[in-house]
Amino acid sequence: MILRIVQMTFRSECIDDFKLLFDERKSMIRNFEGCRHLELWQDATNPNIFFTYSNWESEVALNHYRFSDLFKDTWSKTKVLFAEKASAWSVNRIIEVQ
Repeated sequence: MILRIVQMTFRSECIDDFKLLFDERKSMIRNFEGCRHLELWQDATNPNIFFTYSNWESEVALNHYRFSDLFKDTWSKTKVLFAEKASAWSVNRIIEVQ
């Protein structure tokens, strides 16, 4: 399993546009083949910073999504709202403490 974290910083006037776009696309992303989990987080101290957290069956599944028309269209509409370039990490869970 691959865990994907993407940090995005939006211009203040674009936050509502991003939330609307995410709300429109979240079910399509979550139901994309290979996606097991999807969350949207907002920074506790800076409301312009958001993170997506998603779990993917494999790197192959994640890359299939990243090269899909759904991703290309969603990302093109998202990145025009940025105040800064996004950062992304693909990580593996080592230990989960319950």
